[in-house]
Amino acid sequence: MMRTRPLKVALLGCGVVGSEVARIMTTHADDLAARIGAPVELAGVAVRRPSKVREGIDPALVTTDATALVKRGDIDVVVEVIGGIEPARALITTAFEHGASVVSANKALLAQDGAALHAAAEQHGRDLYYEAAVAGAIPLIRPLRESLAGDKVNRVLGIVNGTTNFILDKMDTTGAGYQEALDEATALGYAEADPTADVEGFDAAAKAAILAGIAFHTRVRLDDVYREGMTEVTAADFASAKEMGCTIKLLAICERAADGESVTARVHPAMIPLTHPLASVRGAYNAVFVESDASGQLMFYGPGAGGSPTASAVLGDLVAVCRNRLSGATGPGESAYAALPVSGMGDVVTRYHISLDVADKPGVLAQVATVFAEHGVSIDTVRQQGKDGEASLVVVTHRASDAALTGTVEALRKLDTVRGVASIMRVEGE
Repeated sequence: MMRTRPLKVALLGCGVVGSEVARIMTTHADDLAARIGAPVELAGVAVRRPSKVREGIDPALVTTDATALVKRGDIDVVVEVIGGIEPARALITTAFEHGASVVSANKALLAQDGAALHAAAEQHGRDLYYEAAVAGAIPLIRPLRESLAGDKVNRVLGIVNGTTNFILDKMDTTGAGYQEALDEATALGYAEADPTADVEGFDAAAKAAILAGIAFHTRVRLDDVYREGMTEVTAADFASAKEMGCTIKLLAICERAADGESVTARVHPAMIPLTHPLASVRGAYNAVFVESDASGQLMFYGPGAGGSPTASAVLGDLVAVCRNRLSGATGPGESAYAALPVSGMGDVVTRYHISLDVADKPGVLAQVATVFAEHGVSIDTVRQQGKDGEASLVVVTHRASDAALTGTVEALRKLDTVRGVASIMRVEGE
């Protein structure tokens, strides 16, 4: 039997995502009520610019006092889509204190203070859901913390930023340079006026922290994630990748150590074989590859950003949280019982592609090979091309630790015959 009294929802933020949430709540009101077991009512919308016309939203619901809105006491669920650290953090904790559950899309806040927010939700017996914080419409958070709750996840490897994937895909398929591809992404609305958060990996690093924490039942903060942007990736790197049967993606990689006693989380450009499912992810799409003991390999794919896809994830959480409210229960909270140490990048083991500018004369290859051997880094393949006294030397290693590779490169720079290190790129997905 459906309850007639509506569940009241406060919306914090009414930009691209927030306005879509409000629209769907209105146009799909009957369906949402049937799925939840009670109507949902938009009880207030907090914005910074109240004078802006917002189609489909009653102006009487609009307020600039977000704190007063979440303090009302009759709000069942607060939907936070304003982003950033403050005032979002204070508003979310205030919502818990005044009896509301929270649905958030705030990846930066959750990556930085997720543990504290979960603790506040638990203290007040309320839900904190955030499917929309990672990979837009792609169902990922809930499968990791619910569907795979009985499994052991060993690795999460993914493309979690649509802007960077669009840029790298353009560089790969058209031969465009980085700036040209970025300009196109900006013109099409895929890149912000200031793309730093995307192209320097900050956005992906926040998502990696959230994914690692859920996958490994361990608290992983943003500061624990190694981050490297993709602004230095060149057409020459793509040419080298193609010669190896690879392409280049900006990847978020969260993995359990071989002995199971620690975890790592990192974001950086990497070459991946064209045979890997992630290699075929084009444009601004996202995809995440999950490897676990029992289920094996799973891939989640779809639009990772945008108003409608992100609003879809928000509404999915809203339905779940409202159902919990009606039943008097709460959903899964933080699971950090494993408390595994988070290792630094130096402990990461992978393959490497190193391009060196060297003197074109006898003995150079032997010198370079000796340096690799002295640092315990095994060489898989070597390719050398020379002309007019200068040459390029491309070395692909077997699996080695980042610390060993760093020591190798430092030693290579000291050789008189090495003019410079043109590029270093990790090779993943094998």
